[in-house]
Amino acid sequence: MITHPIEPLYNKNSNILILGSFPSVKSREQMFFYGHPQNRFWKVVAGVFEDEIPQTVEQKRAFLLNYNIAVWDVIKSCEITGSSDSSIKNVTPNDISVILNEADIQKIFVNGKTAEKYYNKYIRETINHDAVCLPSTSPANASWSVQRLIDEWKLYLK
Repeated sequence: MITHPIEPLYNKNSNILILGSFPSVKSREQMFFYGHPQNRFWKVVAGVFEDEIPQTVEQKRAFLLNYNIAVWDVIKSCEITGSSDSSIKNVTPNDISVILNEADIQKIFVNGKTAEKYYNKYIRETINHDAVCLPSTSPANASWSVQRLIDEWKLYLK
């Protein structure tokens, strides 16, 4: 069983919440979200807002807060092999009310089908709020180019 080691990122101005499934091995090592160099999250959000791609954890934090984006994951703990979403089992969800009680979240998005699956299973009814599923920025979602991801995400985030 692995427990999520990264605190949620948000502040009182956050109005968008993006939830992933569970942090990759690289993200857990870096202690920050979307840490695997092949994950396209940072390229996509930078493209959506037509801004430079943040490089360091500090730049990534500042970027998200600047655009009023909160980030966390659906899963608090689970059994997982490496970073493989398909291997996830024995899930305990995060309590996202921590964010909802302090921030002015208007929209909730999930990054990919795995996050959507566990959001709908464990969180949606608890908070009575649907989440919009955006195409995953994971390299496993290879049929989506970076530009196609940017174009799709822009429809919802801008």
